[in-house]
Amino acid sequence: MLFRSPAIKWQAVSLGVLMILSAVTEGIGLVMLVPLLEAVGSGGTSGTLLPTPFADFDYALSLGSMLALFVGLIAIRSLLVVARTSSAIRFESTLANGLRLRAWQAMLHCDWRELSGMRRSESASLLISSLDRVGYGLSQLIAAISALVTLGMLSLAGFLIAPQVVAVLVGLGIAVLAAYYGLRRRAARQGEALIRSQATVYASLSEGMAALRAVKAHKAESQAYRILESGLARLAEGHRAFVRDKALGTFALHVGGALTLSVLAWLAVTKWGLGLALFLPLIALFVRALPLLATVQEAWQSWAHARPALVEAEQLIARLEACREPADESGEILRFAATLTLANLNVRFAGQDVAAVDDVSLTIPRGSITAIVGPSGAGKSTLADVLAGLLAPDSGELLLDGIALDPARRRAWRGAVAYVEQDPVLLTASVRGNLMWAAPAATEAQLWQALDDAQAADFVRALPAGLDTLLGDGGRRLSGGERQRLMLARALLRDPQLLILDEATSALDAANEAAIVAALRRLRGQITMLLICHRGSLLELADQVVRLDAGRLVDET
Repeated sequence: MLFRSPAIKWQAVSLGVLMILSAVTEGIGLVMLVPLLEAVGSGGTSGTLLPTPFADFDYALSLGSMLALFVGLIAIRSLLVVARTSSAIRFESTLANGLRLRAWQAMLHCDWRELSGMRRSESASLLISSLDRVGYGLSQLIAAISALVTLGMLSLAGFLIAPQVVAVLVGLGIAVLAAYYGLRRRAARQGEALIRSQATVYASLSEGMAALRAVKAHKAESQAYRILESGLARLAEGHRAFVRDKALGTFALHVGGALTLSVLAWLAVTKWGLGLALFLPLIALFVRALPLLATVQEAWQSWAHARPALVEAEQLIARLEACREPADESGEILRFAATLTLANLNVRFAGQDVAAVDDVSLTIPRGSITAIVGPSGAGKSTLADVLAGLLAPDSGELLLDGIALDPARRRAWRGAVAYVEQDPVLLTASVRGNLMWAAPAATEAQLWQALDDAQAADFVRALPAGLDTLLGDGGRRLSGGERQRLMLARALLRDPQLLILDEATSALDAANEAAIVAALRRLRGQITMLLICHRGSLLELADQVVRLDAGRLVDET
């Protein structure tokens, strides 16, 4: 899934080439230490201490030439390291952000039935926090691969100097990485636990911030504090456990490396009789290889810790893409001339014993106002979602002038429907920005007309900057009634065939409810309206009232 994009594949190849080139130059530099040391010992000319096939190669150079070549090689490698680092950061960013964007796109195009059943706090936590960990894990994986490539080149260089010694070291390195398998498994389990802890913390914060008024009204500040404190404590403990394991692993590796180096040095001097020109490059190789081996282990462990977040993200994307809505490629603007009809409609949600909507048939004449009433849980919002084209029924049909909407045309129908929810959804933007979110091409005159139709023009003119007044987070600068009228104006900008108001006045005072009712009364006959309500002035507007109970139509007047 990660490497579908040709751009990502090209970045991966480029990064791999840079890793190999930087590793090769480092290996050559270590091999060059042998003739350099020999040249210093012999008074300025290199000899032939390297084993075959290099022993027969005449590479006699002056000390100055050897040093110049060595400096040039170091400069080239440094440039390659800079390019490799830049390429790695770009690759990591492309992968992590590409994954995040793909998940968001899958969510945007997913069927509403699937979306409405998801825990949004968990999905948001995954898209924000967990995918940040994926980005870090990818950077660690890149670091591990880079270190492995460099270790491979250093091993080749070492084989040219002392093959028996390097063979032992390579075997020990492989054994060390194998010995750390259990630690990596534990890191993976810690990563899975971290996903759950992050989701809990994110849910506590998002729910707590949404309920601040209720928290203070009920004097529940201490309880809300303890809930978040507990989640943060679990999150911190999980992070500490992972960092502690990494530190212990690094400690054991460094101590073991120091012991190994001491034993090899003693053997090289007392048993194998290696000369200084061979022994010192081997020491340099080992000193360079040990932190690289530590990098491989730590990065591998970090990747094991981050990989559960990647698996979770891929599972979310697969789940969302499996429920992808059919594409609406026609660009058709659907309208109806006479009737909008529900025929024998049935909707049942997974895990529920009874149907949310059970065999409902209903005809809505064009230009009429229909009110749907009933107790909570009666199926009113589900019925509205079907009429809005958001929800596909399990059986039955939604028909425009007697023509059933197939899945693709149902999505096209959504472009002709405007939905005003009970809780106003406003952007942290200006009045103009909020209105044009629904109609990006709207003119100034159209904006003011929509505001006037929604009984909102007067209070917008009274704002300090009019249309360009910033409304703050969620439109907090406005009262509840003003926010709801602005929502109505935004809906009217879409020039809808069907306007749905879902409990749009239930939380408003009498004055604001009267303003909404006045606006709708002026629009009577121009727009087909569906009102979901329990009681109040909105019912007086209705041409027909439909009563639902337990998903069934029990009365129609």
